Amino acid sequence: MQPALTTERLTLRSFLITDAEAVRTLAGDEEVARNTLNIPHPYEREHAEDWITSQPGQFQRREAVTYAAIRASDGVLVGAVGLILDAANDSAELGYWIGREYWGQGYATEAARAVVGWAFRSLGLNRVHASHFPRNPASGRVLEKLGMQHEGRLRQHVKKWGSYLDLERFGLLRAEFEERE
Repeated sequence: MQPALTTERLTLRSFLITDAEAVRTLAGDEEVARNTLNIPHPYEREHAEDWITSQPGQFQRREAVTYAAIRASDGVLVGAVGLILDAANDSAELGYWIGREYWGQGYATEAARAVVGWAFRSLGLNRVHASHFPRNPASGRVLEKLGMQHEGRLRQHVKKWGSYLDLERFGLLRAEFEERE
């Protein structure tokens, strides 16, 4: 079972099936889906339930870890943060989304910082990387706040809703993380 993490304002815990409706509402927002690679639109409750029920197995197989970002003050789900693990290379890809009504409040940075720290300290990773669409510079600012370095642009690297899109790639090495500690 994956450990819960806490930050100043958030509890990061495993998703529960009872979170499905909140996930559907938050991730189902077209702007949230538009700025993520793997969230479809429309996003139905069935999508949320399938996603949530897939997570324990992914964690047990050491493929991925996904956290629900819960606001500690009132227990409200504000988003998700997670890692796709690459055990052979001691690395992981960081991903996150935050519900639109919670944008601009620092939740993405706070949640991602906790997960990246856990990845280096507890999983012993050597590298964490992440990408964002150029049309979403706010996500790039989150990655910069984590100490990630811009490593380049992957041109027309992915296809989202029928369009080929560039990705801005960022990375953080264990040594760089330890220097910032």
